[in-house]
Amino acid sequence: MFSAMVKKEFLLVLRDKKALMVLFIMPAIFILIISVAMRDVFTQNSVSFDIAIVNLDNSKITKELVKDMSKNQNFNITKKDSAQIFITIPKEYTKKNKKLGIEVKESLKSDEIELFKSKLLKEVVDLKLKIIANRLREFSDEAANAISSVSLEANNLFELKYNEEEETPNSTQQSVPSWIVFGMFFMITPISTIFINERKQNTLARLSSMNISIFSFIISKIVPYLFIAQIQAWIMLGVGMFIVPLFNTPALVLNGSVFAFAFLSFALSISTVGLASLIAVSASSAEQASTIGGISSILLGAIGGVMVPKFIMPQSMQTLANISPMSWGLDGFLNIFLKGGDIFMVLNESFMLLTFGAIGLGISMYILHVRMEKG
Repeated sequence: MFSAMVKKEFLLVLRDKKALMVLFIMPAIFILIISVAMRDVFTQNSVSFDIAIVNLDNSKITKELVKDMSKNQNFNITKKDSAQIFITIPKEYTKKNKKLGIEVKESLKSDEIELFKSKLLKEVVDLKLKIIANRLREFSDEAANAISSVSLEANNLFELKYNEEEETPNSTQQSVPSWIVFGMFFMITPISTIFINERKQNTLARLSSMNISIFSFIISKIVPYLFIAQIQAWIMLGVGMFIVPLFNTPALVLNGSVFAFAFLSFALSISTVGLASLIAVSASSAEQASTIGGISSILLGAIGGVMVPKFIMPQSMQTLANISPMSWGLDGFLNIFLKGGDIFMVLNESFMLLTFGAIGLGISMYILHVRMEKG
């Protein structure tokens, strides 16, 4: 009987071609549009760090380093107490090739630290070239002038990496996971619409008279959408990898585990159908369910970093984002795409998504049970 119910749900879903187009085509279009439109925005030039510098070397050339850094738009020179990063230039730095001392506050994230190092690198390389030029000048003015004339641009020197295999985040790496997450939550509308229509047609009452359990009824309804969610996720991944590059935009690279991607996608789909089921059994009409579902998706997306990336939000909003299941899914996907994450790196996010979905499904079954008891 359960297999027949699942088959019925698949037929209902496949019959609604417009809903399927919304679930598959719209997120793909958004990924393409946002990736291309935000291609130049996701650069590192707009990022700045509050730094404090102590120059113990106090030589002419290190004074020039401090002066150059103060002119760099990525660095805001401030006092140590209010600085994110504290830099110490040791004594005899220019003579004995010592390392800069860098003290980072705990509030600074690891990806921000890597970005800071990439910005600092150009200044340090410039300094090293000046030191070499000064030493060469004792032997050859021509060689020293050649070194001094070298102009360094960060993009031509290096690529910012989280580890040896991964690129710096770009618009594609941000937009693809964002719209995988947001696209899945669009399933709320078709799930709730079908559910409410069947409720109006007394389908639930007929199934109840056949001793069909509420658990079987709910699960049979979500199985097709779990399949759709996985197809949706892989299509979005394909768009990022193969379609977006056609528009002169960086391609998405799946640096992490394929199994981790599949597992996280499944956990995200569970959270989606859990919320959709809860809205469906609580709403009194399909219109009401669509309105509540749409508003919920937009609010969760805005809070969770889908509409606006979390790394450019103020700290208070980043903290608030942690209440959104979209934020959990987005963080998990970013761990996979940017940090080469395996299943263990997304276990925390996956567990929260599965728990959220299970709670939603459990409350839905309880509400449905109460309503059936009241007739």
